[in-house]
Amino acid sequence: MQFFTSAAILTILCIQTTKKKSLHAVYTRFVASLLGMLYSFIAFETFGYNPYVLVIMILLFIPSIVSIGVTAGFISSAVIMMHIYSEANFTLSLFYNELGLMTVGFGVALLVNLYMGDIQKRLDKYRIEIEELYKTIFSEIYKYLEVGDTDWDGRELIEAEKLLNKAKSLAYIDVENHLTRRENEYYLYFDMRERQLEIIERVLPKITTLPVIVQQAQLVASFMKELSENVHSGNTARTFRDKLDIVKKEFAELPLPETHEKFLAMASLYQFIEEMDEYLEIKQTFKGLKGKK
Repeated sequence: MQFFTSAAILTILCIQTTKKKSLHAVYTRFVASLLGMLYSFIAFETFGYNPYVLVIMILLFIPSIVSIGVTAGFISSAVIMMHIYSEANFTLSLFYNELGLMTVGFGVALLVNLYMGDIQKRLDKYRIEIEELYKTIFSEIYKYLEVGDTDWDGRELIEAEKLLNKAKSLAYIDVENHLTRRENEYYLYFDMRERQLEIIERVLPKITTLPVIVQQAQLVASFMKELSENVHSGNTARTFRDKLDIVKKEFAELPLPETHEKFLAMASLYQFIEEMDEYLEIKQTFKGLKGKK
């Protein structure tokens, strides 16, 4: 082949971060290159092989690829057009040569992109780390309600937010690496956990600003302790919502507050219970990850 080193350039231009992007890159570059050869044949064979024709042709070529949505293929097509310009003779042999370069270059790019490392283990690692952070957060809430422990600095909340952003990005890449898949169960899982984190961040002030620790706090503490021990990707939300209903009933059976401070504490705890019910409702809508507890 003539200009055989250009096949490497075409390959590099088509290698992308995901399979879907790579396939789209090959499509845009292939279409743009074919169009570039057509423009070259018409322009050079009609008006001659000179720099002025080349410039005018490129100026007309750019709007054409923009209009059909293959702008990303401009560099690849420019490589092909310069080959034709440098040969100064558009022959059938040259046409086949350029098709061969495109086939090798784009084909190798697709083969390279077919191998995308399995990111399942990384997604599972993120899942486990996030669940551990949630366990710690609930455990700290339990400790505060049970014994008034206030040493927690809340760093797990910040870590969970950062980890969820990384996990969702990785799950999206996994979707892009499967040509027939439109969604990823891990992405849905991390999105669910993100919405739950918003609730956790919203309800924490209701707990940490209790004016006094009332008797009802023990009921909530027991529930949070059990919840902290059962944070996983399976769907047990219905079970814990039933437990929360029992807490609400026991909460209502306890004596009414005797002071204004106790009233405020009880009101905050009840609001916390309602928010946790919403937290569990979000989890209940998620079907769970296949093969996970």
